[in-house]
Amino acid sequence: MFKSSNLSNKTTAGIVLNSLVAILSLFVNGFGIYLTMKANIGAAPWDVFNLGLSRSLGILYGTASISVSVAILLIDISMKESIGIAMFIDAIVVGKSVDFFNYVDFVPTPSNLPTSIAMLFAGLFVLGYTQLFYMKAALGCGPRDTLLVGLKRHLPKIPIGVISIALLGTATLIGYLLGGPVGIGTIICALFQGPIMAFAFKTLHFDATGIKHENLFESIAVITASIKNLKHKQA
Repeated sequence: MFKSSNLSNKTTAGIVLNSLVAILSLFVNGFGIYLTMKANIGAAPWDVFNLGLSRSLGILYGTASISVSVAILLIDISMKESIGIAMFIDAIVVGKSVDFFNYVDFVPTPSNLPTSIAMLFAGLFVLGYTQLFYMKAALGCGPRDTLLVGLKRHLPKIPIGVISIALLGTATLIGYLLGGPVGIGTIICALFQGPIMAFAFKTLHFDATGIKHENLFESIAVITASIKNLKHKQA
């Protein structure tokens, strides 16, 4: 159903369209995060970090999320990892989307544990399916995913699963020390977010390994060439 091709990014119109797809999917992705936090039984590891930073500094979740994403982005760049347009979109849109849904706050807080768990899983499914559309744009991975890949490349002898656990554990610990919410929901997110994402990819027949992401310099080259062609036609 979803072909793993990014030929549309060979044109400026394609890049713009895929950027809009990434923005929309990441905005809805923020709703998924909002649901996992609204469940009120512990946030996902990275959200424990973001919420801890938010509470300790007295800033919005989105501001904390953007700050963390920018810091990770700088680390990715220092490791010479491929950077794409969607990485910058991810860094900004997700956090501010969560702020928007927190402001509107139209979903009632669950009154019991079963309802909280159901809401948490609903959020994880939203995250899984929106991640698919974001990746389909083929304009780069998110800062955290890129960090994981970069660390694996620099630490080839360590299994990527171990690196992932170490990253999530570190984010959770620091977030907890900063006042972030840790609970059964944190464990559920850590255990089920990956499998649910894989389920989403399988149900829509999406092969993430077949995606060739366009890096920032390639996108700039396409846009620059389009501008030059337009000026040439107008001359």
